[in-house]
Order: sequence, then structure tokens, then C-alpha cells
Amino acid sequence: MFADLGNASVYLALVATLYSVVVMGVAQWVPAIQPSTKAKLVSSGRNAAIAVFPLIVLSCVILTLALVNDDYSINYVRQVTSRATPIQFKITALWGGQAGSLLLWNLFLAGFLAAAWISKSEERDLIPYAVIIGGLTQTYFLYLSAFPENPFAPAASVALDGNGLSPLLRHPLMIIHPPMLYLGYTGFVVPYCFAMAALLAGRLDDSWIRTTRRWTLTAWLFLSLGLILGGRWAYDVLGWGGYWEWDPVENVAFIPWLTGTAFLHSVMIQEKRGMFKVWNVILILTTYLTVIYGTFIVRTGLLASVHAFAQSDIQWGFLVFVGFMLLFSIGVAVWRAPELRSENYLESLLSREAAFLANNFIILAITVIIFLFTNFALVSEWITCSALFSSFDCQSYGVGPDTYNAALGPLFAALLLLMGVAPMTMWYKTSIQRLGSQSLWPAVAATVFAIALVIGGMRQIGAVIGLWVVAFSLLLTLLEYVKGAQARVKSKQEGWLTALGKLFQRNQRRYGGYFIHLGVLVMAAGIIGTEFFQAEHQVFLNVGDRATLGDYTIEYLGTSFTQSEDTNSAIGSVAVYDQDGTFLTNLQPHTDIFDNGQGMTIPDARSTIAEDFYVILVNWENISATSATIRMYLNPLIQWVWSGGVIFIIGTLIAAWPDEMDEKIAAAERRVALATVNNR
Repeated sequence: MFADLGNASVYLALVATLYSVVVMGVAQWVPAIQPSTKAKLVSSGRNAAIAVFPLIVLSCVILTLALVNDDYSINYVRQVTSRATPIQFKITALWGGQAGSLLLWNLFLAGFLAAAWISKSEERDLIPYAVIIGGLTQTYFLYLSAFPENPFAPAASVALDGNGLSPLLRHPLMIIHPPMLYLGYTGFVVPYCFAMAALLAGRLDDSWIRTTRRWTLTAWLFLSLGLILGGRWAYDVLGWGGYWEWDPVENVAFIPWLTGTAFLHSVMIQEKRGMFKVWNVILILTTYLTVIYGTFIVRTGLLASVHAFAQSDIQWGFLVFVGFMLLFSIGVAVWRAPELRSENYLESLLSREAAFLANNFIILAITVIIFLFTNFALVSEWITCSALFSSFDCQSYGVGPDTYNAALGPLFAALLLLMGVAPMTMWYKTSIQRLGSQSLWPAVAATVFAIALVIGGMRQIGAVIGLWVVAFSLLLTLLEYVKGAQARVKSKQEGWLTALGKLFQRNQRRYGGYFIHLGVLVMAAGIIGTEFFQAEHQVFLNVGDRATLGDYTIEYLGTSFTQSEDTNSAIGSVAVYDQDGTFLTNLQPHTDIFDNGQGMTIPDARSTIAEDFYVILVNWENISATSATIRMYLNPLIQWVWSGGVIFIIGTLIAAWPDEMDEKIAAAERRVALATVNNR
């Protein structure tokens, strides 16, 4: 009965979405309709689009109740839970499989769109078009949830127990990591809808950018959180001592983050100088399309990944949908391209506009390389397996992490350098003397720092250069705060702390953005440390045996075995000593084997601001109470990655916080737009 109600709510949501698209289309493109009738149709279509959200909420609640109550008459419940699954993981099993995760995707998309239609209801000329565009996306994903990936589909037979949740998903971070990614993905649909609406309505000024700025920042924040939490999950669960391996699913989440980052920077130029209008349309369209592409890769399992779902037969439908939205978006953009000409032109290569343009070029170069490398396995398989190349063995060839790092390292270094230099530039034109005088002492200090690293024994030239860039850009960024606060101290007679606080209050976007830059630079230092200086050692130990890695020595104390309702665990005990023989701590890495035969290796680590000493148990079959194979990792500066992520998120929250001046400008633009519409 409850499954039928959940099913019905999905079908009703699909009908409501189709109704909103059709009604809005009739209201906008049937010229014979009277204005009063058009207003009623628009209101009806908007209300139908908003109603999709509570309908999907109802379906998610019903599915969650089925998961919690072990309703194995539903096939999805049988696939992703068991009676022994802890209740918190029964709840998170909502997104533990293909059908449930698509339903959650629909929930977040419907929530974002409903909130946008309510909060932006005064955008009378944009809302109808935006509802149509958003409805097209919602329609396809609701179709998936209603038919090929129906989470309420009945099981072929009622079982006494289910298969259980994948061990990789039975971790606290997986409670929040996937929802953060989905919120980031679906949030980017809102600015895309308004960008397309602006093109269709002929509103080609920057009002649509102001309308969607906070939506874009919110989506970018959630996607950033998803990426950071995903890295932490990989570090804590996968047991290989790292957090990023250029996995296809990691990459397809990173790509829209990159294009969204370029978009957030580029729109500042349109608002300030009336430039980069075509760029900004291309960037938000690309962000939307890569969101759909990323969802396609994850949902179909087309590329092998530890994160991806199983192979699915929905891939052809996804390709059709992606192709349609691509052609539609390009068609509309090309139609309006002549009217998107910039009001001004680049006047100097030494200007803020040029710095932002260089930022766009670098980010897009990174994006293209990641996209090509990610899909290299698909392309190579298609070539070697095609009839035209019958002489080749039919197989795919992947691109490894070393190739990614070699290709992208210089581009990321250039991006970090630009991050420090760009704030020093002025609009229109900047003198070389100004750049030289402002960057001289940071460059000298960074050089002294690099020389000290070499004298201290660092011989990896890539690491030295990378840390020089980080130090240089970090000092330049901190100086922006010093200069801004110093100006207020002199002009307003404020204390330093008060002046610094006023900087954030008066210009949240600018100084919140610099805080984001600080977070990125701290993360970059951590990434350099782990990439260049990670050390690893694996050894078989009996009780009392010792092994050394770096400045740490371990003594194996033995392994204990425990059993819970659905899990067998081997818990190792390792004493850790420093190079002087001083006891530091006990670490207890463990390996869990679940009743369904799947396993999970959980490491343990001693963490300091300088490094992590990270230990795991390997080879479950060879573990005994008195012997085990231990793998040790020394990860320098890994805590800087996580600390930088926290700084990054705080900066994004500051930049996204409501700004009184922005609200006044947006309100004035809406009044002008409404007056224009009323005079038509």
C-alpha cells in the first residue's frame, strides 16, 4: 500500500512537471492568448512546478520508511539493506543504490527549483522560460525514477532478508558526502535555467547574473564540500594512504566545479565592464552540461570506478537527453550571440580584465585535459574494438595518476600564481612599476623560503617551485587584507581588528574571495607535501617485532577478533615510538568482513600539523592473533589539505552571505525590468 502511494507520488510529480512545461510554453509562444489568460496560465504552471517538491518529499519519506522497516516486498529495499544493517545506514541507503540516488537527485532538484520560483517570482519575464528549462531537466530525471529505475518496483519474490548495504557506504562521511555532491549538481541547474531564460526573453544585461549569484555560490559551496568530504572518505576508508587518485567519478565531479569556478570569476567582469558576456553564457552552459555528463557517468557505470554504480541500460536515454540539451543550449546561444557583444574591450594585457581572462583560459585548459584523459579509456576501447581497426586487440587503455600530475601540475602552478597576482592589478590598465613594487618583497621572502628548503635538504625541484608559488601568492593575499585594514585605520581611526571586520562587512565578495584563496593555497601546500614526500613500507610482523618508517618505529602487539550481528572484525594493535624510542601512541587499524562477503579496511593514524603516520592491516586471510601484514604510510602536510578545506568553506560562506548593497541593486534592476515588461 505504501509502495503504491510512493509510486503514485512519483508519477504525479512527473505529470505536474510536464503540465508546467506545456502551460508555460503555451503562455509564452501562443500569441492569441489574452494577457489575463496568460497571467493565469503562468501562475498555474509555476504552482505546478512548485508542487513537484512536496510530491517527491512524500515519495522519499515512504521509501525511507520501507528501508527502516525492512519491507523486502520492494526490490530496492532488498538490494541495499538487511535486517542487521544499523538504522542510520538503513536511512542513508536511500542513496545507497541506483534507483534511490536518482530519487534523491530529483528531490534536491525539485527543492532548488521550487525555492527559485518562489523567491524570484517577481522576475515576471524570466520565470516562465526558466520554469520550462528547469522542467525539461526535471522531466527526464523523473522519467528515470518512474520507469527504468523505479525505487518502488516490487521484488520478484519476498525474501526474509536483504543483501545489505555496500561496506564502502557504511561510513559516517557517506551519510553526507553524496548529498553534498547532489546538492552541488542540482544547484547549478538554477543559474543555467535563468541564463537560458535571459537568452530566450532577450534580457541580455547582467541582471540574470545578479539574480542567480547566490544560487551559483550555494551550488559551488555544496559541490566543494562534496569533493572535500569525498577525499576525506577515500583517505579514511579505501586504505591506500591517499585521498585523490584521478578516479573517473572524482573527475566528473571536479569538472563542473572547475567551470563553475571560472564562471564565478568571469561574471565579475561583465558586472564591472560589460565584457565577457559570451564567455559567461558558455561557462554556465558548460557547467550544466558537465553536471548532466557527470551524473550520466556515475549512474550508468560506463567508466570503471570505485564510486560508480553497476552497469545500467539507461545510458542510451542519457545520451539522447544530453545530446538534446547540448544542441538546444548551443542553438539558443548562437541565436543570441550577435546581441551579446561586449560593451568594452580589453585595453591592456596588464589589467584585471586580462588576469580574469587568463584565469578562464587556464581553468578551461585544465578542464579539457581532465575530460579527455577521463574518457580516454572509452575512446581507446571504441577505436581498438571497431571493425576499422581489426588488427588491434580489443581493449581499453587508461591514463594513470602520474600522467595527470605531469600534464596538470604546471597549469595548477600558473593558476596559483595568478591567484596572488590578479588582486594587485587595476581595471583598464596596470603599470609594470606598480606590479613590481607590490610584488618585490613577497617575491624576496618566498625566494628566501625556497632557498631555506633547499639548504634543509629538499631536492625535488617541482616541490621547491610549487612551495615558492604558494608562499608568494599567500603573502600577496595576506597583504591585501593588511592594505585594506591599514587604509581604514588611517581614514576612519579604527582599531586593526575593527578595520579588518569592516572589510568583510563592506565588501563580502572581495574579501570572502580572498579567504577562499587562502584556503586553496593552504590546501595546495598540503597537496605538494603528500604528492612529493609520501613514504610507504609494508612488512610482515609477529608479536613483538618492530619496523621503521621515517622517524617512526612500530611494535606489533597482536590482533583481536570480534563478531557483531553481520560483521567479523580483525583489530590490530600497534605501538608507535619516535626516533628516540619515546612511546607516542597505540594505533588500532582494523579490517571488517561482512556476511555478504564484502570487506572494508579501516586505517588508524597519528596526526600532527606536520604529518600523518598512517597504518593499515592487509591480507585478511593471513591475519592471526600473533602475526599480520602491516602497511605504513607517512603523509607530510596532509592535515593542511583538510585545514585548507575548512578555510575555503568559511570563505565561501562569507562571500555568499546576503549583501545589502547587492540586494538594493538587484531590486532596482527588477523594477526597471518590470516597467519594461509592463510597457510592452
